Amino acid sequence: MGIFRSGLSKTRQSFFGRITQMLGQSEIDEDTWDDVEAILIQADLGVATTQQVMDDLKTRVKREGITRTDQLQPVLKQILRELLDFPPPMNISGRPLSIILIVGVNGSGKTTSIAKLANRLNRAGRKVMLAAGDTFRAAAIEQLQTWGERVGVPVIAGKPGGDPAALVYDATASANARSNDILIIDTAGRLHTNYNLMEELAKIRSVSRKVIADAPHEVLLVLDGTTGQNALQQAQKFRELVDVTGVIVTKLDGTAKGGMVFAIFTELGLPVHYVGLGEKVDDLVLFNPDNFVDSLFDEN
Repeated sequence: MGIFRSGLSKTRQSFFGRITQMLGQSEIDEDTWDDVEAILIQADLGVATTQQVMDDLKTRVKREGITRTDQLQPVLKQILRELLDFPPPMNISGRPLSIILIVGVNGSGKTTSIAKLANRLNRAGRKVMLAAGDTFRAAAIEQLQTWGERVGVPVIAGKPGGDPAALVYDATASANARSNDILIIDTAGRLHTNYNLMEELAKIRSVSRKVIADAPHEVLLVLDGTTGQNALQQAQKFRELVDVTGVIVTKLDGTAKGGMVFAIFTELGLPVHYVGLGEKVDDLVLFNPDNFVDSLFDEN
């Protein structure tokens, strides 16, 4: 709970904290509804999710005979909590080699998230290997190799500008031969409008299947929490070309837009597996809906 509380302080102070201040002990009126709606939209829940929350809030207020603003917060908190689910366990057990494909635009925190995820799995006793599938950027390859050394995980990399599908084929065969049980593949993150990139992702997917028939077992989309609703538009594009199975939201500690997490569940219908709440290697944490919502309203 502590890391959620400290990591979400910006979102709490900027928007959800204002709900606490605003909901004094006055009668609920039209201004009350306008104020709550404005705060939710500013916190980046998105228009559709905000509308859903407001409709639900008004229905419950009427049903329960609530008339004062100070009674609204627990009801709102409950409604927001009901939008979120605990993520299911990732599909990375029960076979000799499980493959996780990581997708997302450049700058989203993708490479760092891969390292942090590898560190988590490595410490949990899994034998992890990384594949530097973003062959278009020399810096991405070097960054992944540096992180691999830091967290004690081998990295398969090729020359900058090489064929990413060929690299992924080699990495999959290598992980198989070395009895690694998890292979995490980095992919190029040029903008989601780039058709060639999306074709490349589809090719990487089919190549990994030549070695492991049902690969990849998870396709995790890394979204930058500071970009709010823009991240959701990216997500829609990626989902059109690869079957995204879950989301990692990064940089939540640096944003007032933490409300976008609710929109991921309601508008995308995808589970959030991990959230990034800091720079340190241990700051990628399992998403916990209870802790998340409690931290948004925490007044301490």
